[in-house]
Amino acid sequence: MPHFIVEYTDNMKDEANLAKLFEEVHKVLIARETIFPIGGIRSRAIELKEYRVADGAEDDAFVHAVLKIGAGRSEEIKKEVCTALFEVMKEHFSSLMDKRYLALSMELIEFSDVGTYKQNNIHARFKK
Repeated sequence: MPHFIVEYTDNMKDEANLAKLFEEVHKVLIARETIFPIGGIRSRAIELKEYRVADGAEDDAFVHAVLKIGAGRSEEIKKEVCTALFEVMKEHFSSLMDKRYLALSMELIEFSDVGTYKQNNIHARFKK
């Protein structure tokens, strides 16, 4: 963990540049490697083909991100990280928002220690 998952409407696919968004998101998370181990950071996108936004009258688009993290971080750290990530999202999509109707949102999901199972040998690469 953390995992950064983006759902986005297919009507903005060509302009979304999600690879660049993920690069910037990872910079934010890697800068906090004492909070989030680098080997656990993942980003992914889910393109939505079936959706409706508002009244359906315009070619509205949306991006909804979810940051999933393991339990144990303070409220202050969670707020600071989420604020930083949402600022990245707003900056990334600012030019697109100037050109079209677009809704951005993000939420935090914190897993409990019970019911979360992981195995990852990527961490060892960063402990050398």
